[in-house]
This record gives sequence, C-alpha cells and structure tokens, in this order.
Amino acid sequence: MLKGIRDFLELIKFEHTLFALPFAYVGMILAAGGWPTWQQALWITVAMASARTLAMAANRLADRVIDARNPRTAGRPLASGRVSPDTAWVGSVVALAILVLAAWQLGPLPLKLLPGALLFLIGYPFAKRFTWLSHHVLGFTDGLAPVGAWVAVRGSLFTLVDLPAWLLLGAVTFWIGGFDLIYACQDADFDRDNDLHAIPARFGIPTALRLSTISHSVAMGFLIALGIVQSLAWPYALGLLAVVGLLLTEHRLVTPDDFSKLNVAFFNVNSVISITLFVSVAAALTIGAWQRR
Repeated sequence: MLKGIRDFLELIKFEHTLFALPFAYVGMILAAGGWPTWQQALWITVAMASARTLAMAANRLADRVIDARNPRTAGRPLASGRVSPDTAWVGSVVALAILVLAAWQLGPLPLKLLPGALLFLIGYPFAKRFTWLSHHVLGFTDGLAPVGAWVAVRGSLFTLVDLPAWLLLGAVTFWIGGFDLIYACQDADFDRDNDLHAIPARFGIPTALRLSTISHSVAMGFLIALGIVQSLAWPYALGLLAVVGLLLTEHRLVTPDDFSKLNVAFFNVNSVISITLFVSVAAALTIGAWQRR
C-alpha cells in the first residue's frame, strides 16, 4: 500500500501543490481581511490539495495514450507502465471523496458550487482535443482555487463586495494561461502531428510567445485592479514590481530557438511569483490593519 501511495504521489507530482496553494491563500486572507479561523484555513488547504490531486490524476488518465506517444512524456509513470491505471483511479476516487468532505466542512455554498468546479477539474485535460484556447481553460481551472477560498470564508460570490474574487480569477487565468503557452512550445510539432489544439502548434512558436507576453500583461492589469479595489497598502505595490521583474525574467529565459531553460521558467520562477504575491498581500493587510488602529 505504501508503494502504491508513493507511486501515486509521483504520478501527480504532489510537491507541486505548493506551486498553486499561495493563490488559494490570497483569496482566503483577502476574504477574511486577515487570517481566517484555523478551521477554515485547514479545510481550504485540504480542499486545495485534494482538488489538485484529482485534477492531475484525471489529466494523467486522460492523456496516458498521448503521453506514451510523445518522447518528452513517455517516461511518465502512467504512460510508461510504472504506475497502473487502477492506482490512478483509486487515488482519484479518494481525492474526490476528500474534496467533497472539505467542501461540506466549509459551508453550503462551496458544496453547491462544487459540481461546477468538478466539471473543470476533470474536464480541462480534454480541452486541447477541440480548442486552442486550452491554455486558458487550464488557467481558469487553476483560478477557481482563490475563488473557492473566497467563497469558503465569505459564503458569497455574486455581490459587488465579491469583486476581488473575480479579479483574482482573471489574474490567475491569464497568468497560468500565459506560462502554459510557453510550456506548450516544446510540444508544438507533436501536437500538430497528432491533431491536438494548442496555440504554438496552430499559430507558431513566435506568436505563442508574444501571446504569452500579452496574457501576462492582462494578468498584471487584474492584479493592479485588485490592489485598487481592496486599497491594499504599499507592500502590495512592491510585490507587484517584483512579480513584473520575475515575469520579465521568465520571458527572457525562453526564446523560439532555445527551450533549455524552460523548466526553470515554468517551475522555479512561477513558484516564486505565487509566493511573492501571497507575502505581499499578507504584508499589505497587516500594515493596513495597523494604520486603522
């Protein structure tokens, strides 16, 4: 059983959960105007981890045949046969059960909205089979994390007060979509040969990289609007300046003729971006609270 758990965690790259978790925490602390209850923080963390686990397992199961044909991904545990589909299915069911439990613990609205979230968590891997907007479908799916955390704390989503949640959704959609455009460049030839829809395969790598820059510019627009709407203190502005610098670094690391530093851009830089944003929001809320005393 321990080997099965270890193989499943390798399959879904569980350590990369930390890559997306800070955005859920941003939604959480903005909704609370600081730190929420420890029970809310616990169940938001559980919900985030289980949702990502379910999404990654669904992705690997949906793409296992495609991954086996792609030289870049043929060594993945499920595609190579090191992990059986049964293990992935069992892990998916367990993750789904934990996610439902977490949503139930967080309140009636998170539970009511869960089916819509599941549609994207399980369905997003299929987007590239019919639309080259698949990059931003992935971004939207990841953007549901801060929205879910906001709903868990505030218990609402469709009032004017909930505008920050929608701004976060827009920011994450275009941030993730932008760097997925970069990541997809390495598979442009394979995607084109296998009738998979992706912007690099459809419009070429230089166009994809330009659209990635535009996507990240739009994401920054959403983040600036978030700071204005929430009247966030000066540490948030410093955090945004750092994020801009990191995004510029990311785009300099990858060129149409050189993908050798792509993994650094994809994992390392983007992990720092998500953590930087969380720290800057937390610091801005703390200083704002001090100034109001």
